[in-house]
Amino acid sequence: MNELSITRFIDAPPARVWEAMTERQEEWFCPAPWRAEVVTQERRPGGRCDMVFKGPDGEEMPQNGIYLAWDEGRRFVTTDAITADFEPAGPFMVGTWEVAPEGKGTRYTATARHWTEEAKKQHEDMGFEQGWGACADTLAKLCEE
Repeated sequence: MNELSITRFIDAPPARVWEAMTERQEEWFCPAPWRAEVVTQERRPGGRCDMVFKGPDGEEMPQNGIYLAWDEGRRFVTTDAITADFEPAGPFMVGTWEVAPEGKGTRYTATARHWTEEAKKQHEDMGFEQGWGACADTLAKLCEE
């Protein structure tokens, strides 16, 4: 499987982590100095999941796709392989963001599954570990405040 994944223990209850994951995405979903701007979120399987990543020099990277799964309080899954109109798009990955109880806190796991080894390598070369790790650290900080 062409999968990349990061995980963190967050010293906060799953409900708090889930709330931050879903209601405060613009604060953690993109590593600084970039930021995420939520455009549309239809939180249900097949619903739109559109964001724009904005760079410090005015760069914009649309992130458009759909939710494949929305399991309230546990996980959401997105893909850029198709649009909200079910039109094929240039697929890059299926992303999964999950929370699970662990002791007195939460295990957060984010996973990117790619169609090809080349796409996985491209994501690694883009800085997957550093970028998604920074996002996880920011999420943890929001939840542990």
